[in-house]
Amino acid sequence: MFGSNLQGMHGGGAARMAYERFGAIMGQGVGLQGQCYAIPTMHGGVEAIRPYVDEFITFAQQHTELTFLVTRVGCGIAGFRDEEIAPLFADAHLLPNVALPQGW
Repeated sequence: MFGSNLQGMHGGGAARMAYERFGAIMGQGVGLQGQCYAIPTMHGGVEAIRPYVDEFITFAQQHTELTFLVTRVGCGIAGFRDEEIAPLFADAHLLPNVALPQGW
């Protein structure tokens, strides 16, 4: 799982790695693609990201056959701090198929 932008331009950071190695689709900024899942983090503040995180958590709950390794979305190029983004993933702690970054 990686942080993206709404346009799906996976040019740097974890998004670029997702594109080069895990099947992320250029031009797709949200959702499942290849072996990864994109959450846009470059279009606003934390509250603008929240609906996409909620959508991801629902998706992970419905797809227990998949395992999601969550990167520190939004904490690189997007410029957020862990303490701003980590609380959005509170409900993901309950999911056995979601692995969160240490400290989240």
